[in-house]
Amino acid sequence: MSLDTAIFAGGCFWCMVEPFDTFPGIKSVVSGYTGGHLANPTYEQVCAGNTGHTEAVKITFDPDVVSYDELVTIYWHQTDPTDALGQFQDRGDSYRPVIYVNSPEQRAVAEKSRTALQASGEFGDAQIVTRIEDAQPFYPAEDYHQDFYKKNPFRYAIEEQGGRAQFKRTHWQS
Repeated sequence: MSLDTAIFAGGCFWCMVEPFDTFPGIKSVVSGYTGGHLANPTYEQVCAGNTGHTEAVKITFDPDVVSYDELVTIYWHQTDPTDALGQFQDRGDSYRPVIYVNSPEQRAVAEKSRTALQASGEFGDAQIVTRIEDAQPFYPAEDYHQDFYKKNPFRYAIEEQGGRAQFKRTHWQS
């Protein structure tokens, strides 16, 4: 079995784990930090806003079971791709939406998907502002952030209801 990785930033990493973690072909989803200039940042440093990192998830997956294209679609369905300044109640640079790509093939898939989403008219005249950037070092978050939706289901539900759930119902109902 050959595994691959995908890295997505879409606001609070707590809310980005469960949608991927429960999907067939996903081997692991790790909350962490990427895209900044400080090695091994802490949650407090990232939240202070001076490291340049985003909260993100690193997904290890089996491409024979789930394609990168399918993961990008799941990603879109968790985010507001028109909001460059954060996601839902989470505001600031560390919550910006970014697809971090590990290869030219991933970049092509992500760019094609972003172009199709813009052309779909789902968001009217609003621009799709989610960035697509080359992957940078990924630093796993502290243990208490891992699998947060399992460890703290009540607090996770409150976080998920902070605008994200309603947005998903409005824009991504299948």
